[in-house]
Amino acid sequence: MSNEERQAMAKDYGPELECKFCAPEARLAVDESFEIAGYASLFGEADQGGDVVVAGAYARSLKAMAAKGQAVKMLWQHDPREPIGIWDEVREDRRGLYVKGRLLKDVARAREAAALINAGAIDGLSIGYRTKRAEKDAQGRRLLHDLELWEVSLVTFPMLREARLSGAKGETPEADEGWQELAEALRAARRALAG
Repeated sequence: MSNEERQAMAKDYGPELECKFCAPEARLAVDESFEIAGYASLFGEADQGGDVVVAGAYARSLKAMAAKGQAVKMLWQHDPREPIGIWDEVREDRRGLYVKGRLLKDVARAREAAALINAGAIDGLSIGYRTKRAEKDAQGRRLLHDLELWEVSLVTFPMLREARLSGAKGETPEADEGWQELAEALRAARRALAG
């Protein structure tokens, strides 16, 4: 995330908002209903920043949101100006934070995201949160015990490589050739960076 994007988020959400990225374990796909699902966070896995989310870290936040009738937002690349869908299910299980939702077909960016996802150019999830309680372990990693979850975004570059989205039901929505070409160019760039 660029400094400008961080500043925009701090303006909208406050300076304490942090992000954690997760890449899908299986190729993400979007079906004709634009449904997607997967893990936005995995428990016990150190991310590239050395942080580890502890099981139960989201429980308090999810319970408080449910009590207020609020929902975790689905954003594009953490941009609060670009909601692209709805998370119908956000829950903790033994592996981590599972999310399932729908990209909204009437939103242009959501249709673009669907084309990029199905082409394999976008395959990551990232959470936006505030840390309520954390501690350092003997290895110097930050253990995140209590997180206030704000949003889960579809992103290009995930921080936690082991946490992956799983695809929804199969069929690719139609996308114009320009987006398919862009998606192929992004896949080629990702392969080149991976070396």
